[in-house]
Amino acid sequence: MRESTKIHVGELRIGMYVTKLDRDWLDTPFIMQGFLIEEPEDVDIVAEYCEHVWVDSAIYKAQADVAASGIGTASQHRTQPYEYQSDLQEEHKKAYKAFRHARTITFDLLNDIRLGGSINTDVAKDTVNDVVQSIIRHPDAMLWLSKIREESTYTSDHCLNVCVLAVAFGRQLGMDASDLEKIGLCGLLHDVGKMRVPEEILNKPASLTTKEMALMKSHTVHGRNLLLQAPNVYTGTIDVAYSHHERLDGTGYPRKLQGASIARFARIIAIVDSYDAMTANRCYSGAMTSTDALKEIYANRGTQFDAELALEFIKTIGLYPPGSLVELYTGEIGFVIEANPRLRHLPKVILLLDENRREKKKQKVLDLSFIECGELSRQCLIKQVWPDGSFGLHVKTYQDQGLKLKY
Repeated sequence: MRESTKIHVGELRIGMYVTKLDRDWLDTPFIMQGFLIEEPEDVDIVAEYCEHVWVDSAIYKAQADVAASGIGTASQHRTQPYEYQSDLQEEHKKAYKAFRHARTITFDLLNDIRLGGSINTDVAKDTVNDVVQSIIRHPDAMLWLSKIREESTYTSDHCLNVCVLAVAFGRQLGMDASDLEKIGLCGLLHDVGKMRVPEEILNKPASLTTKEMALMKSHTVHGRNLLLQAPNVYTGTIDVAYSHHERLDGTGYPRKLQGASIARFARIIAIVDSYDAMTANRCYSGAMTSTDALKEIYANRGTQFDAELALEFIKTIGLYPPGSLVELYTGEIGFVIEANPRLRHLPKVILLLDENRREKKKQKVLDLSFIECGELSRQCLIKQVWPDGSFGLHVKTYQDQGLKLKY
């Protein structure tokens, strides 16, 4: 086991790996028990919760040597966070209209396939283009909408959500608009093969038998075959439909591919697909919180998921993604409406319930970043994330009532 060195948070530097805190991990917003300091803001976040931390001794010594020599590190030359190109409230209006249309189109597209029709690639491309344009302008609007699901339309909602998440992930990875459209199309069509799997198996509320599991796994082969027959289809969608359940360690299906044999887009969709499935209510399991799902992805990096991409996806989603139902230390409950790229633990939250769990008479958006300048009490920090539907609060219900962003 690697040795750790106890230091004051004032000694933390970019590139150091924190292994232990001076308090319980559950009392902090950190997703993983152990993390890399990548930006100056990471030090600020740690300092809000801790006075001392333990860091990997070897990395600490290397950082000290670098500091003494005056040589900078590559991590200090990271690109700036993406800038938003539109106001959130303005983007919500555009995104909601586009998302509602996309839900209808995706459901009809998959239903046509179930009934024996072919894949309408032109309609699929138009749907993805609308998603891409919205996410380029401001990803949080579409990410909020991706939390809206219904069990009766799970597969089509899942396909659209994977499209949205994949495009947001691609934006984080620095993809241009052309590649965002490609990865979005891969996300939208990754599960088309499930339209050839009997519905009683897709919707079975209990464990599948060995035979049923084999039929379920066959959706990757069906997806490949359906897309091979589709006119003017982006060829990457064929590989992703066939390979998104492969695992880096070779234990996936259908071909048990390993490592570099799995294409990059398939690795991306594998992560996004798993995250969306884990955070959804299914007929056989309840939804995980976003935090717990990211912990699963982190725990399985390097075996099930590409390790580097897994860490980048965790950054994309962040501590409190839009649509997260959170409880403040004040006891108040609300939804995260907008992430904060600079201070990831201080998003904007719509407060819906007061400290006694009663509905607030006036809903308003609280910008938690004001904690930094002392305009808000530290009691307004987020204490806990709850699954959607807790306290009778659902993203869909709130959205249907009309989004009210009053500051």
